[in-house]
Parts: sequence; C-alpha cells; structure tokens
Amino acid sequence: MTQNTDFDTPIDRTGTYCTQWDYVQDRFGLPGLLPFTISDMDFAVPEPVLAALKQRLAHPVFGYSRWNHDDFKSAISHWCQSRFGCAIDKQHVVYGPSVIYMVSKLIEQWTEPGQGVVFHTPAYDAFDKMITGQGRACIHSPLVNRQGRFEIDWGDLERKLADARNTLFLLCSPHNPTGRVWSRDELQTLADLCERHHVRVISDEIHMDLCFKPHTPYVGFGPSNHWALVTSASKSFNIPALNGAWALIPCPQAREQYLHKLKDVDGLSSPAILAVLATIAAYHEGATWLDALNSYIRANHVYLQETLHKAFPEISYQLPDATYLAWLNLRPLKLNMAELNQALIEQFHVAIMSGEVYGEAGRGYLRLNLGCPRAKVEQGVAALIQAIKLQR
Repeated sequence: MTQNTDFDTPIDRTGTYCTQWDYVQDRFGLPGLLPFTISDMDFAVPEPVLAALKQRLAHPVFGYSRWNHDDFKSAISHWCQSRFGCAIDKQHVVYGPSVIYMVSKLIEQWTEPGQGVVFHTPAYDAFDKMITGQGRACIHSPLVNRQGRFEIDWGDLERKLADARNTLFLLCSPHNPTGRVWSRDELQTLADLCERHHVRVISDEIHMDLCFKPHTPYVGFGPSNHWALVTSASKSFNIPALNGAWALIPCPQAREQYLHKLKDVDGLSSPAILAVLATIAAYHEGATWLDALNSYIRANHVYLQETLHKAFPEISYQLPDATYLAWLNLRPLKLNMAELNQALIEQFHVAIMSGEVYGEAGRGYLRLNLGCPRAKVEQGVAALIQAIKLQR
C-alpha cells in the first residue's frame, strides 16, 4: 500500500475538537495561538491505518468487542521482534485504555498508600499527579545534564531505591522530556539495583518507536514478578484519540489482578475497537512510514539546533536520542522565563510548554513539539528567537 510520507504539507486541525489547536486558550489564555505544546503530531496517520479504520467504519454496527485474541497479540509480538529483535510471550500481553491508566493500576497493585514511587526528573507532569492522587509519595531522582546530555545520578538513585519506604521505580524509556534512550548496560544496572533493594519496575515506553538510535525494551530485566512494560501505538502513529494501550505483565498473579481491575472493578474489558484495529495495522504495515517520520523529525531537530546556535552561540542544543520533543536549555541566557513566555504568547502568538510544567528540574527550559511540518517549525523558532532578543 502507498505510504503517505509527505510531512511538509500542513493539515488544518482546527474545528476537530483538537486539544493542541482548538483548546490552546485553556492553558495559555489566548485563542488562535500557534501551538507547540502537548505531545501529539500534526501529521496524517499512515495509509494502512486509515484503510483499516475505513473498512471497519463501513460496517454499521459498533457493539462490544474483544482484545484477547491472536490477531492483536500477534501484531504486538511481530512488532517487538521485527522492530527491536525482542521475543515476547504473547500470553503476557494485556490491553488497557491508556498507558497512564495501566501504570496507575500497577502502582495501586504494587504499592501501599504512603509508600514511595521513584522516578527521574524532569518528568511528564502526569506522573506526579497520578502518584500523589493515589496517596503515594513522589520520590524524585534528578537526571544530571552533562554538556547537554542527561545522565542518571546513580548514587542518588541507589540511595532512594535503598529506602525501604520506596517499593517501586517508574522508568520512562525513552525519557520524556529529555529524549534519552537508555542503553542495555544502563537498564541492566538499574534492574540490578532494583532487585537488590526489592523494588519493582514499571517501564513506560510510549515513545519507544520515535528513536534515532536503537531502543532496548525493558523485557527480561530481573525476575518476572519484578517488572512490567506499558506502551501504545498512540504516539508513534499519531492515534491517541482512539484510546488504546497494551502492556507486558509476565507475573501471572499480577496479570490476573490487573485484568480483574480492568474488567470486574472498572468495567473496561471491552476495548475501543478502532484502537485495536489501528494497532494491528500499524504494527504489520507501518514500519516504512515510521522510518520516514523519524528521519523527518530528526531533521527538524537539526534545523532547531543549527538555527538557535547561529542566533545564540551560548545555546548548545544537543540532538536527543528520541522523540519529537525538543528540551531546550535556555539557562545560559539568564532570561526571565515568565516574561519570555508572556512575550511568546502576547506578542508573537506562539504557545510553547514551559519547562516548569515538568517540575523544579525544568526551570529555565522549554519543551518544543517538533512533530509538525518544517514551515511551522521555522515560524515557531523565528518567534522564539525574536522573543529572546526582546529579553536581552
């Protein structure tokens, strides 16, 4: 099937109840801003995904459905093997309505109220909200910025894992917002630390396909009752509005308890059928499109790097390992970030996520979404440069 890999042509998303475009005023105060905000893309989904959805929509009945069948599980197994060289046991696969829902249910199962969940910062803001909302403690282990590349502070991490009150580590792999892909050696060291201190691991790998270097899934690191991997095709193929995710839970007891919560407690065992079909199509036929997408996004990162460095040599933006999210360190410019954000909104009509959204470690940073046509990137970067110049 022909792949629609034209990422340059803009697609008007306004009027589609789109969070990023139609509801930008909710977060930034003004309507009609050019948004580089939440993590979805401005690109059309792959043709095989559209074809699968159209075929299902041609049938006029949308009754309850199932996910626990070989078509769904085999598509996931095929993707893990073909994309990452990772063999999985299909019996470990479970469905969920979203990654955050599945992570939340596992936190609920593997911790008690008052216990700590350790994770790296800066971090996706939903982590703090989800963990504190369940009465657990957020235990932050800050990553260290070493000349633009973020590294794990192993001493700090082990001290926090060694605290008996902390029973779970929430890994973000690849890491949002820094774009780090963790090496196999780093993952093994992390697994060894967690096993030593009797800490379970949940690996959120929703950005696993949006990589510019090899990604290693957190599969088989440590005992089977010590880990789970949670992810989705939603970021990779730009289908988050379809609502669907999956996980690998190798421990039979943990898997059954999760499924009990999904079906008997929360009443969510009937999946969003369009998400199931989109995932199957994407994993069987979306690789060519995804390769082209990653090349395009990396080129957007290169454009940002070169353009910013030309305007401000003090900014040394290092290309990330993964994601269409640029984590911009503006601290060397010693700016008033509140005034910068105000200027971007009010004078240049551009919305960019403030780094403070991702915690104290994000002060002095911006998170810029580059999952969009180059022309939009150019417009946003030009506005950012002009807004910075106003502050200097």
